[in-house]
Amino acid sequence: MRMPSFARRHPWIGLLIVVTTVVASWMLLRVPYTATEPVSLAVAGSKASKPAGPPWLYGRADARFTVVGYADLECPYCRAYFPALKRWIDAHPEVNWQWHHLPLSMHEPAATAGARLAECAGETGGHASFWQAVAWLYSNTRGDGQGLPEGLRYPDLTPAMQGCLYSERPDAVVHAQAVEAAQQGIAATPALQLRDRESGKTLLLHGPVEGDALLSAIDLLAAGSTTAAEPAHSPDMPAGAAGDMPR
Repeated sequence: MRMPSFARRHPWIGLLIVVTTVVASWMLLRVPYTATEPVSLAVAGSKASKPAGPPWLYGRADARFTVVGYADLECPYCRAYFPALKRWIDAHPEVNWQWHHLPLSMHEPAATAGARLAECAGETGGHASFWQAVAWLYSNTRGDGQGLPEGLRYPDLTPAMQGCLYSERPDAVVHAQAVEAAQQGIAATPALQLRDRESGKTLLLHGPVEGDALLSAIDLLAAGSTTAAEPAHSPDMPAGAAGDMPR
């Protein structure tokens, strides 16, 4: 190896260069190439197979059962049910959650405005961004059609998301999902369906079912039954309340 002229004049510097080069080469040979390290199968299966939304999924994409939730972002019952169902899905990886918009006429125009915001968050950021926007909306809306406080803006509003909001794309999604709900006779929120990917069967649930009642519904569906389950209400939801219905 040819030494620089200053190294020839100072032999100790030349020796330091040689030692450093040898050590660096040895380290490069021993350090594993991180790009080829295996990824957790659970993570890869959950993320890689998740289809592009909408509809937007929460939980494992390969879960056998899907809770299809029809919700209004101004509905106080939906807001109370949201964190309860989210915690339940986190604890039951065999079930995922698919969101469908159902803005009720009594909550307009705030309900559709919230749905458009969530859709554009999903369009520009994917599944996680959609659910983050829904959580933010439920945390900040005044509810019952009053919408967000005056002057409050979504903190993660990007230029791409703003462009989406200026378009008609979110309106098409929200409208299509609301029409689908009407075709199935669903007019109240929150409303749930339970789908079994293996059998293709669907069970319509009455009201915001959770906990043991939801597990019982899954058992019924797995056994081939399509008999609807009765609701087990959230602690924050008044007893006997089936949710919001258009007036």
